[in-house]
Amino acid sequence: MSWDPALLTELLNSAVPRLFPAAQVAIRHRGKCIYSRAAGYLDPETQCQPTTLAICFDLASLTKLYTATACMVLVEAGALQLDQPVSLLLPEFQGSRPIAPYEDPLQPGKRIAVEPEIEGELIPAGQVTVRQLLAHTAGLPAWRPLFRQPDAASARHMALHTFFSYKPGSRVVYSDLGLILLGLALERLSGASLDQILHAQVLRPLNLGQTRFCPGDPFHPPLASVPCAPTELCPWRRRRLQGQVHDENAARLGGIAGHAGLFATAEEVAAFGESFLTGSLLQPQTVREMTREQLPQPNAPQRGRERRGLGFALRSADPLASSYPFSPGAFGHTGFTGTSLWIDPERELVVALLTNAVYHGRQENGFQAFRVAFHQAILRGLA
Repeated sequence: MSWDPALLTELLNSAVPRLFPAAQVAIRHRGKCIYSRAAGYLDPETQCQPTTLAICFDLASLTKLYTATACMVLVEAGALQLDQPVSLLLPEFQGSRPIAPYEDPLQPGKRIAVEPEIEGELIPAGQVTVRQLLAHTAGLPAWRPLFRQPDAASARHMALHTFFSYKPGSRVVYSDLGLILLGLALERLSGASLDQILHAQVLRPLNLGQTRFCPGDPFHPPLASVPCAPTELCPWRRRRLQGQVHDENAARLGGIAGHAGLFATAEEVAAFGESFLTGSLLQPQTVREMTREQLPQPNAPQRGRERRGLGFALRSADPLASSYPFSPGAFGHTGFTGTSLWIDPERELVVALLTNAVYHGRQENGFQAFRVAFHQAILRGLA
């Protein structure tokens, strides 16, 4: 079967506005862009602002990949080591802390339980390493409500002094806190803000001029006039967000954080992804380490098993996962706003799919199944 981009366009348009009002897609194959499309409207009610390829989308957790990449650039430069304690950079992150239940980000007022036999056990924070932050094996809770703190300094204090949810190095728990702490550590190391670090180490070398943080007062419109796809009618900020980070914790941290906050176009996200195939930024051995499963779990069920490299999620054997259609060696990430980047080295393929699926709210409405179907459609007939 030959490559037919019309099938992708039809699938994309069929999802607008039911699953998301706006979308961008960029697909690169063997070093060439084979598909670049925008769909939908920034204002679905009036349909007077068509989405274009110049519109920036809130990348949400795709930001973690850029933070991780900047970290690895500094590792290659000898500025830090993967297995050094985080406390060498963040002296506040040490001392004994208990294992305790943590707040459920999707069900306010509820907590996520920890293993009863280890609850209350004290963990020495000073033993946690940079590698463990990158691999989501640091023992940290998945999430804490930093945004409920009165200001950015208090939010940073809460992250730096958080308790644990399991023994470091014993399992994988995907954690925003780990990348928040990594961002703070890179700032302490470099003596510069995280946006300056990412610009110097990642964005400028790759000529990604449209990828940026959109900082500013989280309760007021940003100063920079950047065309962005709107996201959710935020219950915390009590208005629809556009050009400001959707993630509440990132907003409380001033719009610049290691786990969320970047905005970009699909074409620039795909170009960033391709750098891991071409070696234009990181050395091949570094990419291999980033895409190696850091904590294999041979006894875990395949369907629920979370495979993590350094920063990257690795291809899942779960048919419901967005990575499932790709080759076994694929790696990438997803973002809560409705974004994803997947890189398939075997096929020399990069797929950036950006949407604002949270425009309709945070409930699952069939978007996950759409993303799997869209990836399957890409691979169908691709040589």
